[in-house]
Amino acid sequence: MRASRRTVLLGGLGFAVAACGPGTYPGPDRGLVVAAGEPGGFYVEFGQLLAAQIGAVEPDLRCEVVATAGSADNLGRVRDGSADLALVLADVASSAHAGEAPFTEPSPLRAIGRVYENYMQLVVLADSPVWTVTDLSGGRISLGADGSGAAIFGERLLAATGLVAGVDHRPLAEAITALEGGTIDALLWSGGVPTPALAALAARRPIRLVETVAQLPAMQAAHGSAYERVAVPEGGYGAARAVPTIGVPNLLVSAPWLPDEVADAIARVLVSRAPSLVPPQALGTQYLDQRSLVTTGRVPLHPGAATAYRDLRG
Repeated sequence: MRASRRTVLLGGLGFAVAACGPGTYPGPDRGLVVAAGEPGGFYVEFGQLLAAQIGAVEPDLRCEVVATAGSADNLGRVRDGSADLALVLADVASSAHAGEAPFTEPSPLRAIGRVYENYMQLVVLADSPVWTVTDLSGGRISLGADGSGAAIFGERLLAATGLVAGVDHRPLAEAITALEGGTIDALLWSGGVPTPALAALAARRPIRLVETVAQLPAMQAAHGSAYERVAVPEGGYGAARAVPTIGVPNLLVSAPWLPDEVADAIARVLVSRAPSLVPPQALGTQYLDQRSLVTTGRVPLHPGAATAYRDLRG
């Protein structure tokens, strides 16, 4: 990369302080902050790979990955300027952008790209009597940490099912401990397959995924096309067959005041370094290509990212 372009990138970060409203870019002394997710999940792994590849392509554009509670938490960080990029479930991003429940006002967002598929994973112990979502009636379930996309999805899932259950909101590590200890009957997690913390659980105690696709039509009717049918592949967490579930795309988003040159550079990294952005254990279930990167639903592409994708398409 020419020195002039590096100067533009770094200068753009500093310029945004004066020119771009509530964004916080104190200049080249602070690199990009990427709001990821909970330790033990796919968000953090992807964020770390992304940061490494951005650093390899743009040595002067440093990235810091921070662990968070998940999608809703990440959106708050983008709004208040404590994060520049965030990984957010498409359904949550769409609702936030439009100011729909559970959000009370529209949130200005721009997408850098659709980066991978989240699998909604409703996890029980292998010897559990729970085989369907409705079997959890009267039971106890962790729907994900407060501030996570799983928490929002989980409340919507229960509403679509008409299910009455005791609900906890625990971080993944705490939910796994509670499931093993028998204080909850199931946990809901949104992430890639296999999620490292769940794979570690499956290695010491057999687990099972409960199908959620019976609730998909009601979820789509209430909340739109962000929800889709996917399948956790055979062998996932030791399963003897593929398990149908609901999938939700994941978006890499920013505030609209992220400088165009920076958004352009990151989009080019997503395309040029795509094979290096998938953790080895997720090969075959996750991929990046330009066709999927630009499919961001109701959240518009950042102009800088759109320019990059047009140029790369030729």
